[in-house]
Amino acid sequence: MGKMFATELSAMDTMPMEQQINLHLQYNFYPPVPSSMVQPCIDAINAYWNEDIYAEIEMPQGVSYRGMTTAPAHAIVEQHRLDSWLEQEYYEDEEFDV
Repeated sequence: MGKMFATELSAMDTMPMEQQINLHLQYNFYPPVPSSMVQPCIDAINAYWNEDIYAEIEMPQGVSYRGMTTAPAHAIVEQHRLDSWLEQEYYEDEEFDV
């Protein structure tokens, strides 16, 4: 489990991201992270891709971050180890003159 499991989940293009994140939160943490955190995790990933890592993400009812009802996207990404959904490899075809 752990990083390898998260990486494999994030690569599954046949499984919705919500389900990937939920499985990650349930099986890679002890105690498991509540399913109510799935949407904030997705919002944090989207904020990352929009280059807004300081975006304030609304926490679900009953969850707080340092006493607040919002948390910065980067904190959610770090604390929930979402880096597998942030990594993307680019392959560019290069033409070489011979």
